[in-house]
Amino acid sequence: MAAHFQMNDLGALSYYIGIEVKQGKEALMLGQSTYASKLLEQSDMAECKSCMTPMEERLKLMKASTVAKEYATLYWSIVGGLRYLVHMRPDIVFAMGYVSRFMEDSREDHWATVKRLLRYVKGMVDQRIVFPKTGESRLQVTVFSDVDMAGDIDERQSTSGVLVFLGSAPI
Repeated sequence: MAAHFQMNDLGALSYYIGIEVKQGKEALMLGQSTYASKLLEQSDMAECKSCMTPMEERLKLMKASTVAKEYATLYWSIVGGLRYLVHMRPDIVFAMGYVSRFMEDSREDHWATVKRLLRYVKGMVDQRIVFPKTGESRLQVTVFSDVDMAGDIDERQSTSGVLVFLGSAPI
């Protein structure tokens, strides 16, 4: 006995698992502004002041911090939510990797770093990835990398970062 399936045309994709899709004649845009706004509300930072960078420069945190413990479940929840936001926000990848180190035993100084990251997200909530629809150009990839050489205070491991630009170049 054969099963019969009916397929329906639901129109152009506009929203999928928290990712907003806007399809225009000039470009395809992907973003997560609604998701980011909900994350800011969940962390009671919807009305916070924004900042221009996701993390303080040369910030060094330790797992064996002596400051007071923070609510672990809140830290886990917000950092987990930010991890999902990374898919459309490559600008926060490094900061996310850094705050994820402290999931086991989060402290107030670790939470302050997460709050700084949330303030950055607040200022860039409408940021999107744009894929232009141009037939007369080709994509060009530019890559930069860096490493901090044993910058992890606890384990003396290095942290590396990669920045990838994908843009159109004239033929």
